[in-house]
Amino acid sequence: MKKYEGLFILNLNGKEDGVKDALDKISTDITAVGGKIETVQKMEKKAFARIADKRHSAGFYANVIFDATPAAIAQLQKKFTLNEDVFRVLFTIAPAPKAAK
Repeated sequence: MKKYEGLFILNLNGKEDGVKDALDKISTDITAVGGKIETVQKMEKKAFARIADKRHSAGFYANVIFDATPAAIAQLQKKFTLNEDVFRVLFTIAPAPKAAK
């Protein structure tokens, strides 16, 4: 298993109260494919620098760090493209923690 970092941009226009529910569903989807959640960091709503679609000018950002297999990442990528609450998602391998001096 590798440690991954998932950056999620949530599309919750008109339902700003649903951020916690959307993050709970994302966490459930990750654990369903065998992943182990380490941390979930909810960030604030940010406006996009470049607007590709007039309907989406801003989004709620969330960062999820979890352990999973590379095959699970492919499954999650497909699953989150079908999720209407997820506008964009980016998975990267999380950097190793640096030792304190």
